[in-house]
Amino acid sequence: MHTHISVKGARVNNLKNIDVKIPRDKLVVLTGLSGSGKSSLAFDTIYAEGQRRYVESLSSYARMFLGQMEKPDVDYIDGLSPAISIDQKTTSKNPRSTVGTVTEIYDYLRLLWARVGTPHCPICGKEIKQQTIDQIIDHVLALPEATRIQVMAPVIRGKKGEHAKIFEDARKSGYVRVRADGSLYDLSEEIKLDKNKKHHIEIVVDRLVIRDDITRRLTDSVEVASNLAGGLVVVNIVGEDRDIMFSQNYACEDCGVSIEELSPRMFSFNNPFGACPTCMGLGSQMKIDPELIIPNRDLSIVEGAITASGWNNIKSDGISRMYFDALAKKYKFKLNTPIKDLPQEIMDVILHGTNGEKLTIHYDQPRGKGTLYQPFEGIINNLERRYRETQSDAMKRELEECMSQCPCPTCQGRRLKKESLAVTVGGLDIDSYCRKSVTEALDFMEKLVLNETQTMIASQILKEIRNRLGFLQSVGLQYLTLSREAGTLSGGESQRIRLATQIGSSLMGVLYILDEPSIGLHQRDNDKLLQTLKELRDLGNTLLVVEHDEDTMREADYIIDVGPGAGVNGGTIVAAGTPEEVMDNPASITGDYLTGRKKIPVPSERRKGSGHYLKVFGAEEHNLRRVDVAFPLGTFTCVTGVSGSGKSSLVNEILFKKLGADLNRTKTRAGKHQRIEGEEFLDKVINIDQSPIGRTPRSNPATYTNLFSDIRDLFASTPDAKSRGYGPGRFSFNTRGGRCEACTGDGLLKIEMHFLPDIYVPCEVCKGKRYNRETLEVRYKGKNIYEVLEMTVDEALPFFENIPKIYNRLKTLEEVGLGYVKLGQPSTELSGGEAQRVKLATELSKRSTGKTIYILDEPTTGLHSADVHKLIEVLQRLVEGGNTIVVIEHNLDVIKTADHIIDLGPEGGDGGGQIVCTGTPEEVAACPGSYTGQYLKKML
Repeated sequence: MHTHISVKGARVNNLKNIDVKIPRDKLVVLTGLSGSGKSSLAFDTIYAEGQRRYVESLSSYARMFLGQMEKPDVDYIDGLSPAISIDQKTTSKNPRSTVGTVTEIYDYLRLLWARVGTPHCPICGKEIKQQTIDQIIDHVLALPEATRIQVMAPVIRGKKGEHAKIFEDARKSGYVRVRADGSLYDLSEEIKLDKNKKHHIEIVVDRLVIRDDITRRLTDSVEVASNLAGGLVVVNIVGEDRDIMFSQNYACEDCGVSIEELSPRMFSFNNPFGACPTCMGLGSQMKIDPELIIPNRDLSIVEGAITASGWNNIKSDGISRMYFDALAKKYKFKLNTPIKDLPQEIMDVILHGTNGEKLTIHYDQPRGKGTLYQPFEGIINNLERRYRETQSDAMKRELEECMSQCPCPTCQGRRLKKESLAVTVGGLDIDSYCRKSVTEALDFMEKLVLNETQTMIASQILKEIRNRLGFLQSVGLQYLTLSREAGTLSGGESQRIRLATQIGSSLMGVLYILDEPSIGLHQRDNDKLLQTLKELRDLGNTLLVVEHDEDTMREADYIIDVGPGAGVNGGTIVAAGTPEEVMDNPASITGDYLTGRKKIPVPSERRKGSGHYLKVFGAEEHNLRRVDVAFPLGTFTCVTGVSGSGKSSLVNEILFKKLGADLNRTKTRAGKHQRIEGEEFLDKVINIDQSPIGRTPRSNPATYTNLFSDIRDLFASTPDAKSRGYGPGRFSFNTRGGRCEACTGDGLLKIEMHFLPDIYVPCEVCKGKRYNRETLEVRYKGKNIYEVLEMTVDEALPFFENIPKIYNRLKTLEEVGLGYVKLGQPSTELSGGEAQRVKLATELSKRSTGKTIYILDEPTTGLHSADVHKLIEVLQRLVEGGNTIVVIEHNLDVIKTADHIIDLGPEGGDGGGQIVCTGTPEEVAACPGSYTGQYLKKML
């Protein structure tokens, strides 16, 4: 039996032929600087090999569908278990995926509602019961002996008319009596009903006295009555004049609405039997949004207030101008009046049309001039029609910029059809249940009262639901609702959901590889997560966790520190052992930060800012409780709070989108709030997130930071290039001329192999150098363009030290800790943290106006304490230039260096959305109600 996973000779990416032993059935943390090779070892070597061996064991037919994994560059790996990777990249963007469906809790809920749900009439809300013939007979025979009854067939229920044909047919069939509107009639007499009134008519099938020997006759009569009335039977107790209604199918006796047999598919919004027919189960529809057609209501039509495609060209000879002139003349308004000052009825005409009234339109075009008389359809109707009719994807995308998601008018965003929503368990329909937070949902299931039969049916289902909700709670996701769309979750949240699902499967003997599970978690919830990881380990699994969180490292059984630097300076094992052994190792930077030999200093004083504030009033997006918040300008502000407290709703949904629309003129719809004040002190907003800087290998740090343009200009200015007549375009691998045409400047050729993974081989013509021979003959200081792109930032600094323009851009890349990155490294190979820092460097190299606001959402993702130190220095430099920085962060090292903190909470979900306290870190640390303050106290 192997006690270790032994890796021998790993050389993937920057790993330097390393050997490492990972103890099995332990919690092992892999740490090191960003870019040191942790992910290369964990995901690209160990996980890739585990996955490859599994796929190899399948038939070649099955392998065809799975896509092959290529063998990682490693001599051998011993003692490997089946590997499951839980990373942050694979979040579902499918609008049909919800927290409930991803965790499979919704499948159990559908089963529960189908098996023990109580159906109601979707129109009147009355409970609907269903009985078999045997149940009806038993019920009737349970009446006291000698009770006189009439078995009747309710053939007409609340319908207008004289119904003469009903009486005629009953007479011909041999029936003697009917009851109409509560009065008994003999069918031999003439029955006159008012045709304008609603009537109830029952045919009397049989009259009986309750005795032991009537079972056979009663059964026949009930069956006849049921057949006559489509499954309904009325038993009238003579003397008491009381009716008992029985139904063989789920049908409302008052409204005549019947619903099908309850089944799980009735509660699936991904199945036509359950989905709302209008929105097909999406709960929302794309609709033209007036706020996106006219983002700035301070402008007039002439100034370009209307930005929608086809209506934004306001030149005097344009078609849209002819319509606007005609509208202005007919409805007597001026085109230079700001939109906000135009009466509502004028706006209705502009947006929704003239309702058939004709306009007099004078046109003067190159093809002729004249007058037209025609109605105006309105901008919204025009955009909707063009969206329906166009075949062009580009046109569709352009029109979608004016659309936003609106709740479906039929189901009000509840996704299911009304019949499905009329079924309840414990008084709740399935959608109302899914809108509860995990904590409330668990509480509801714990307190659910069922009768004996229902308990027998549902006990196993309830156990599964309670377990899975409990696992979600244990990974710190108690604030999420089951109806939350999976696409709106952060990377950390979706990763922890998959972690909860794995715990639910309770496998053992598995190797779990996790990528920073503590991302997006407040210190308070981190303890819960650690407990969960230990439970997973104690089941008999090995956990390999890539992590920078100090608490996780202290709790680990074993730490592997990869380093010492990043990129080419990394890729070796610096230290490995228990947390104590790593702390005692002087070579380990991680050990330095764990022991406190190195630490991020607390600033000696806090900035007061420019004296101006950016104020948000009445913020109520998602769970925010109409809060008013002031962000001091010219400072470094941290927005903190437990997971789900409303930080992203406030900063990303309201602040960033509103400033983006007003300052950057982007077409975005901000979250729900009343107003924002103080925008006049800003000129632009920039969101520096961790999304890739480019989607293809053709983009790289040099192209993104504009370094490449300067380098190409430099090469074009060399005597050799001038004598050959080469311009800067000659040195681009994206255009014809200088690039190698055999591989179109990629340097690689893709060879498709069926049954095997696609192989990328270096281009035979240029040997992977991307350029043709003539271009590579031009040299600057002895190096050609390919060799310059192969340099790291650290190597390029002395090389370009006499060219200030290039040197300054390189210097900022080095300052953000990217000295190890090659200038031409494809953007697809950069981690999220590296991409974010390339963007930061680009911002640092621009001339500061001092009026920019930067927004960062958890910038420390993927960063070691040493990297965080560098990041904080860069952010402080941006603020020194008079700019404002707003950061959402859980990392206490960042929070303690802020000038101002806005702490949201006190809890997540419905228990959050309020301002707990604001002020300097010292003031927040002194606030007794703040969880952030409690943990911050230890750091100051």
